[in-house]
Amino acid sequence: MKRMTSCLIGITAAMSLTAGVAHAGNTAQEEANKKAVVAFYDMGLNQKKAQEAIDKYVGKQYKQHNPGAADGPEGFVKFIHFLKEKYPQSHSEIKQVFADGDFVILHVHAVREPGTRGSAIIDIFRLDNGKIVEHWDVVQPIPDKTANDNGMF
Repeated sequence: MKRMTSCLIGITAAMSLTAGVAHAGNTAQEEANKKAVVAFYDMGLNQKKAQEAIDKYVGKQYKQHNPGAADGPEGFVKFIHFLKEKYPQSHSEIKQVFADGDFVILHVHAVREPGTRGSAIIDIFRLDNGKIVEHWDVVQPIPDKTANDNGMF
């Protein structure tokens, strides 16, 4: 029984230490990754300076997982040219930014045309040595009516 009590105390202590680490702030690299992704997003999507954003923030390889966008940096440039032509006033507001190691996640309110509800977007970026090398996203239109009053942001 004494051995079991000692074991439980050890496990509890280990869990407490682990919990402290899990709630610690982002590392310096995670903070740098967050800043790079936010700057890329603003320059590329809001300012519509696609090539400049690619040159400054994207690595030699850029893998795209959105099935509606072409792979590689050229796919991003092509998408931004589409936005610029069809929705010149489109704007994306980042509501939340999260980092976990080499991954940065954005919670975004994107409005393509002023006066419309827009979409809620989750963008996931993977970085390598501070450069964006991979992207995923999930897009959900903001409905007129919801089952609750919580909002999407």
